Amino acid sequence: MKNIFVYLCSIFLATALISSCGTEYETSSITGWDFNNPKNGGFQKVPYTEQETGPGLILIEGGAFTMGRVEQDVTYENHNVPRRVTVSSFYLDETEISNFHWCEYMYWTGRTYTEYPMIYKKSLPDTLSWREKLGFNEKYVEYYLRHPAYRDYPVVGVSWMQANEFCRWRTDRVNEYILIREGILLMNPNQQNEPFTTDAYMAGQYEQGLNPQGQIANLDPSKGGYDPTTGKLKERDLATRNVRMSDGIILPRYRLPTEAEWEFAAYGLIGNTIDERVIEKRIYPWDGHWVRNPQENFQGDMLANFVRGRGDYMGVSGHLNDNADVTAPVFSYWPNDYGLYNMAGNVSEWVLDVYRPLTSEDADEFRPFRGNVFKTKVLSASGSIDEKYNITLYDVLGIEQYITEFKAEREEKVGQGERTYGYVTKNRVDSVERELLKTVEQYVKDAKDLLKNKQTIEASNKIQEIFDQVFEDFELQVEQDPSLSGYSIAISPMLRSGMSDYILNTPGNVKMREVTAEENMKRSNYRIADNIDYLDGDLKSSVFHPGDPDNNKLVLDQFNAGTMNEDFAMYQRGKETGYGNTPAASLTTLISDKSRVFKGASWKDRAYYLNPGTRRFLEENRSSSSIGFRCAMDRIGSPSGMDAWQ
Repeated sequence: MKNIFVYLCSIFLATALISSCGTEYETSSITGWDFNNPKNGGFQKVPYTEQETGPGLILIEGGAFTMGRVEQDVTYENHNVPRRVTVSSFYLDETEISNFHWCEYMYWTGRTYTEYPMIYKKSLPDTLSWREKLGFNEKYVEYYLRHPAYRDYPVVGVSWMQANEFCRWRTDRVNEYILIREGILLMNPNQQNEPFTTDAYMAGQYEQGLNPQGQIANLDPSKGGYDPTTGKLKERDLATRNVRMSDGIILPRYRLPTEAEWEFAAYGLIGNTIDERVIEKRIYPWDGHWVRNPQENFQGDMLANFVRGRGDYMGVSGHLNDNADVTAPVFSYWPNDYGLYNMAGNVSEWVLDVYRPLTSEDADEFRPFRGNVFKTKVLSASGSIDEKYNITLYDVLGIEQYITEFKAEREEKVGQGERTYGYVTKNRVDSVERELLKTVEQYVKDAKDLLKNKQTIEASNKIQEIFDQVFEDFELQVEQDPSLSGYSIAISPMLRSGMSDYILNTPGNVKMREVTAEENMKRSNYRIADNIDYLDGDLKSSVFHPGDPDNNKLVLDQFNAGTMNEDFAMYQRGKETGYGNTPAASLTTLISDKSRVFKGASWKDRAYYLNPGTRRFLEENRSSSSIGFRCAMDRIGSPSGMDAWQ
C-alpha cells in the first residue's frame, strides 16, 4: 500500500498536465463534482482494493448452516436445538493463541505500564489451574507457560476477560505497526503509561511518534490544506490530518469469535459442498463417523488430541497415538478445510457469547449472538470526543464483592459469635491483618460513595490509593516490626492479585459509556444498552412477571407502583436481595450474566465434545487448564473477495 500523502499530492501536482491534455479528475456519478480536487472542496477518494488480512488470520467464507446438536444429547441438557442460521464472512486465527504469543503480550504490558504494576498482574494466566487434588502436575505449574519447550503450545489458564484484553491489545499493536509501515508513525517503543491505542489515535488524542514527512494530505480548503491564491498545497504541517476509517488503512478490531462463527468455522463445510448442497453433514471437522485417520500412510492415527477412554490420554508407549499427554503444539494434527488447526481437541476455546440454555430458540437467524451491551464514546460538553483515560479504571462494585467474599473465606467462628480474620485467633498478626482489611474496606466504601455521585474517575483514584498507599504502608509495617518477622500469611499479595482482576480500563483508552433509553427514543430496533437477558432472563420471561397468574399480591403491587426492579429476574446469581422477603438465592441458577460459552473438546475430554455443536459455560473471570482461545476479525465488504461480482 503506497503512502497516501504522496498519492494525493501527485494527483494535485499533476493538475496542470491533466487539464492541458484535456483529461479530468475522477468525478462523482451523482453530482459531477471532482474527487480529490482541493479547488472544489477536496472530497477524497483513496485507492483501495480490499481488506488487508491481519497477521495470523484466515478468511472464513460465510454461509448458511445447521447450528446446534447433531448427535444424541448424552448430557440431557437440551440447550442446543438445531436451527438454520447464516454467518457472514469473517477472519479467524489459523491456530490457538500460544504460550509464546501470550508471553509477548505480558512483556509489552510489563514494560509499558511501569506505574501500574497491577495491570501486568492482571495479564498473568492462572498457572495454578494445572493443580489437581489427587494428581501431580507441578511441572506444568512451573514450566508450561514460559519454558521454550512449551512455547508453541496453546496458552491455558486464561479467563474470558483476559482473552478479550489480549484481543484489544493485539488490535492496537497491529494497527500501530501498519501506520509505521505506511510511514505515518515513527517507531516509538517507549510508550510508558501512555501507549498507542487505535481509538485514541483516530480521535486525534495520540501524538507521539508522528512522522512529519508521512502524514496524509488534507485537501479541505477550510482546514488550510489548499491555498487558493497560489493554487498549491500548503506545507505538510499545515495540510495534513490523521488517518480516517475511510482511508481503508486501519484494520477492524480483533475479538473473540461468536459461538455461531466458531461452530461454522470448525465444521469446515466449504470442503464438503457441491453448488448449494452440503453433501454430508459432518459430526466432526472432518468427514465420516470416526476419529482416526483413514488415509493409507496415516491409517489409524488420531485426528485430534482427546481422551480415548478411561485413563488413556496419549496411547501406548512405543506408539503414542496422538503424541500428546496434555496439550500439543498449535500446528499439530490435520487442519480442517478452511486450514484451521485443532478445531477439535487440544484445548476448548472461549467464544464471545453469554450462555443461556434457550438462546437457540431466541437468537436471530442472521449472525446469531447473545451478549450485546451497546456502548458509545463519551463526549465533552462541546460535543467532541472526551479526553482519553490517563488512569486505571476499576470495577468498584466488583472489588466490594471480592473483598466480602475474601473476608468470608478467611473468617472462622470462635466461641459465641466472635469472629477473627486469619488462622490464629489471638496474636498480633491477626490484629495487623484485621486492620488492613478494615482500611481496605473503608477505601472501597469511599469509592462506592463517589461512584453513586457519578464521580467515576475519583472513585477509581480512591481504589488506586489502596495499591499505592495502603498496601505499601502495610508491607513497610511488617518489614520494620521485628515481632512480625515470622509473618507468613501473604494477605497483601493475595489482595493485590485479586483486586487486579477488576481493572475495567487502562491508560490510553478512549472513554466509553453505555447508551441510554433517552437517546434512543425514536429507535425501533433497540432502546436500552444491556440486551443480555432479552427474551431469556428479563422480567417478562421470569416467574415474577405480573402477567403470571401465580404471582402474589406483593409482586402485582410493586409492578403497579412502578417500583419493580427489572434487575431482579432470572439468572441474577450474586444479587443481595430478591422481591419482598424472598432471598436472591431462591431466584437463581448457576447461570448468570457473567456465564460465557466455551466450545470444543480439550485434551482432557472424551470424543463426544469433538463435535463443534456441543457447548458448555464457565464464569467469565474463571479459567481452566483445558480452555484457551483464538481471535477473530470482521470481514469488511465482499464475503468472498473483490472478484465476487465479476
